[in-house]
Amino acid sequence: MASNDNSITLGITLEKPPLNLIYSLQKGSGSNYEPVQVQRSIGDDLYFQLSIEIKGTPDMHDLPDFRGPFVQGPIGSRFIYLDIGSYAGGGGWSGRLKIPLTGIIWDQITAGAELETTVPGTGKNGMPNCATVKPFAGWQEKTGV
Repeated sequence: MASNDNSITLGITLEKPPLNLIYSLQKGSGSNYEPVQVQRSIGDDLYFQLSIEIKGTPDMHDLPDFRGPFVQGPIGSRFIYLDIGSYAGGGGWSGRLKIPLTGIIWDQITAGAELETTVPGTGKNGMPNCATVKPFAGWQEKTGV
């Protein structure tokens, strides 16, 4: 049985990250990656958009799996990285924010689907939010334009 070659678009809103830091999506993994959609925080939310491939079909797997140059991690624990500071090509402070792809279900995925999430840009300590987003609100179908 052939795998499903559909893709979905994801939108990530990073809420009010600390000022004057560079943020980006991480394309690729390990030492072979490039920062894309590079943005400097100026006090407003930052928005990133990407497309990932859907791997498998509902008749093959209980939950969808994902692949593509932005997808990181093992099956069942896939995620997207937002790079911060020197990881994003901006120098200075360094970190990564791990945004889980867990919780996406087949009913949310249709041809041309777009899902979105909002994650806090600043941790409780006032520093950039990094490591795995907690608590993670999950992915919702995009509403409005």
